[in-house]
This record gives sequence, C-alpha cells and structure tokens, in this order.
Amino acid sequence: MATLKFLSFLILQLFLIVNNCEGVEVGFYKKTCPNVEAIVKETTKHYISIAPTLAAPLLRMHFHDCFVRGCDGSVLLNSTKGNKAEKDAIPNQSLRGFQVIDAAKSALEKECPGIVSCSDILALAARDAVSLINGPTWSVPLGRRDGRVSILSEASKNLPTPFDNFTTLKTTFGALGLNVKDLVVLSGGHTIGMSHCFSFSSRLYNFTGKGDMDPNMDQNYINRLKIKCKPGDVTTIVEMDPGSFKSFDTDYYSMVSKRRGLFVSDAALLTDTQTKHYVLSQLNQHGSTFFKDFGESMVKMGQIGVLTGNAGEIRKHCAFRN
Repeated sequence: MATLKFLSFLILQLFLIVNNCEGVEVGFYKKTCPNVEAIVKETTKHYISIAPTLAAPLLRMHFHDCFVRGCDGSVLLNSTKGNKAEKDAIPNQSLRGFQVIDAAKSALEKECPGIVSCSDILALAARDAVSLINGPTWSVPLGRRDGRVSILSEASKNLPTPFDNFTTLKTTFGALGLNVKDLVVLSGGHTIGMSHCFSFSSRLYNFTGKGDMDPNMDQNYINRLKIKCKPGDVTTIVEMDPGSFKSFDTDYYSMVSKRRGLFVSDAALLTDTQTKHYVLSQLNQHGSTFFKDFGESMVKMGQIGVLTGNAGEIRKHCAFRN
C-alpha cells in the first residue's frame, strides 16, 4: 500500500515537471503590464524597509508554494467552510508577509486589471525581498496562472521538514525535478530568518528518545541554545544564522561547516559527499558561487508545475478564488 502511494506521488510530481515550462518567460507582461516588476519591487521595498525580517518569510512562502501543487499561488488561498487550505497547515502557520502580496496585487489591479497572477507576484516578491537585504537578484520567468485548489493535507505531506535526513531531502527535491546541488543551494536560504525552538529542541534534549543530545551538533552551540530554549518551549524564536539573520550572505555555510546548523536537515548537508563539498567550497567569500547558484536554483524551482495558457485563473484577490 505504501509503495502504491509513493508511486502515485511520483507520477503526480512527474506530471508537474513535464508541464512546467510552456508559456513561462522573462518579459511575459512587457505588452500587457510593462510596469509589473517595478510595482512589485516598490511595494516589497516599502514593507522590507519597515520590517527587514519579512524577507525570510516571503522567500519561504514562495518555496512552500512551489513544493505543493507547483508554483500556482495555492499557499495564498484562505480556508473556506468546506475546505482547510495549505495556509493553515502547521508548516505554514508561521508564514508572514501576505499583506505584501495583497498590496502588490491591489496596485497591479489598478494599473492593469485582471492581467498579473498572484503566483507571479509571489515569485517576484521573493526575488526582490532577497535582493533588498544584500542578496543576489535574478531574472524571473513569468506567465504563471493561479490554481483553484489548496488542501491542508498536501502541504503537511509534501513540504520538506527541519527533521529530514539527507535521503528524505534528496527524494523530496528529486521528485520535483530538483537535484542535489539545488538542495544544498536552496538550503542556503536559511542564512536569513528565525525559527521556533520546537523545530530543533529534540537535538538539544532528546535526540534518540533517551534524554540525549545530537552528537552531530557542536556541544558549545547546544549549551548556548539551551539558555534560550527550555524543554517544551513552543513560543521562543531564535536566529537561524546568528548575527547575520537579516542579511543574505554565505554565513549559513560557515555555521553548517562548524556543526552549528539549527536543523537536522542542515546537519544532513555534511552527510553527503557532494553537499559537504559545496558547503566547504562557499567558505571563501571571494571564491563563493552561492549568489549565482541561488538565482539559478530559484528560477528552476519557480518553474515547478506552473499553470499556463488556459489552465487555472488570474485571481482578483490572492486569498480567494474568483
């Protein structure tokens, strides 16, 4: 039964991959809404200038959108009386920044009504959020349309978790057409943002169920984290990349190399030869390829399962189907 479920999951992901490129191109709106990128960037800039910590959740929102049903804006939809949406799944309950997408959509509806999809706005906002906190920029292929379906259980099942080992991560990414390099590069997004203690507290207090600590985490770092995160703490948040969590840089790889990545999924990057080599190769900032690689992997991720042509719709309001 489990094998059949896994096969059906793979078939669905392959269908998404096969149908992910037609009609998506840089400059898609040059005739129908030429100011789209400027409007999204200005809106994103306004919010990031007030709250720089919004950059990480905007990036994460795009990531979470693409990993469930492809990049179709399904993570933006609200739950209804008869359906619990992705937005309410536990991994998505800490997402923030929906007001940025809504504000950009409102501005675009005044400029060119009914033209620009919410999924394209999210892809642009994620790029702009990263570039506004000293990160790279990249050209975003556009032309996605918005999905009409959003199901809580699919987010719970398909999103990578902080507890995943390398084998699980490789399978999850691979099913969506992302390779091992994409995995280690996109993990670098953890250079910004915060995490709740419960996402890693088992590494501090009860790693194998015997009241032990994770031997793959630096002991001194564990001691520092224990000061902030007490057993059973479900409210405290800590920086994922201490001292640098508001700036997009290569410090994440330095932390991972010192066995100071917060999550099991961060530590997993040292358990594979290819990902470990990449981590170590980014430590010399002058020789780092991370910014270039990140843009390339984001473009690749942003083309997973996109709806184009007559599929889906262009939502009038991002939280609601038309």
